[in-house]
Amino acid sequence: MIETCDSQQAASPIRSWCPGEQETMTTIRLVTPFTAESTAAEVVVGIDLSGRRAIVTGGASGIGIETARALAGAGAQVTIAVRNVEAGKRTAEDIVATTGNDRVGVAPLDLADRASVASFVAAWEGPLHILVNNADVMASPEMRTPEGWEMQFATNHFGHFALATGLHRALAAAGEARVVSVSSGGHLISPVVFDDIHFRVRTYQPWPAYGQSKTANALFAVEATKRWADDGITVNALMPGTIRSNLQRHLDEVELDRMEARMNQSTDFEWKTLEQGASTSVLLAASPLLDGVGGRYFEDCNEAEPNRPGSRRGVATYALDPEAAARLWQVSLGMLAS
Repeated sequence: MIETCDSQQAASPIRSWCPGEQETMTTIRLVTPFTAESTAAEVVVGIDLSGRRAIVTGGASGIGIETARALAGAGAQVTIAVRNVEAGKRTAEDIVATTGNDRVGVAPLDLADRASVASFVAAWEGPLHILVNNADVMASPEMRTPEGWEMQFATNHFGHFALATGLHRALAAAGEARVVSVSSGGHLISPVVFDDIHFRVRTYQPWPAYGQSKTANALFAVEATKRWADDGITVNALMPGTIRSNLQRHLDEVELDRMEARMNQSTDFEWKTLEQGASTSVLLAASPLLDGVGGRYFEDCNEAEPNRPGSRRGVATYALDPEAAARLWQVSLGMLAS
């Protein structure tokens, strides 16, 4: 049985981390009844999210659609936060039609634009129970924001950092809120290179840039849980899996073929459907198995094991390093204040 802060029982032989407990407590890896084959819809069976409000960034494409659909199917009021509002409206209409839940809305959000993030935050009213930081840019050519920040880091990490910190009061008002930080196995490519985050000295390389942004997503979960646990807010990161989607839009055909060949030859990965890819996000957002659990990294609907050399699975030690997480938070606050 699971031993949690409120003694709630569930079918999982783990002990969850509880806000307020000593951080030095040895934690046991959290294992759930779900697997890599589980779908988002299966994860929320029997869960009632009526009365809860959720935001899914990038909710009009890829696993974002299925994340929003599963949360709406469980009764949540869902806001799809996207750059392309028309695509968001089409997605919302489809979700309403397939779930019967008409409380699905759309709001404009460009994570690479600080004014857009500030406008979204200012427009939000009332509590927020679930924030899924899902939007992503992967392996793009070198691009920069008006501030000169590298685009993948600015979008994947900093935009979500600004959004989550801006919505902190709304999350705290919910009482027991969850933030889901969608990372990637790509974090194994690179830690956050604090001395040159924005490739002002290094030669720009798309994959190391992507890797450090995904490491930042995991580190955010560590530090945010530490800072916000007393407000009832927990944050976890995840690897959704290997999924064919428009996330690969910046890869040319040669690189796509090379990537697919590697995946097909690897024993570490199996291709997932969009519904399967969204399952871990939905688990972290909605399942009572995650009550009181924060600062961890999941894959295939279970807490990830430490990465082993030569493997493309698991989580790197540097992605959960509390010192790096605290340093990243301060760097991000500096960017926010600049």
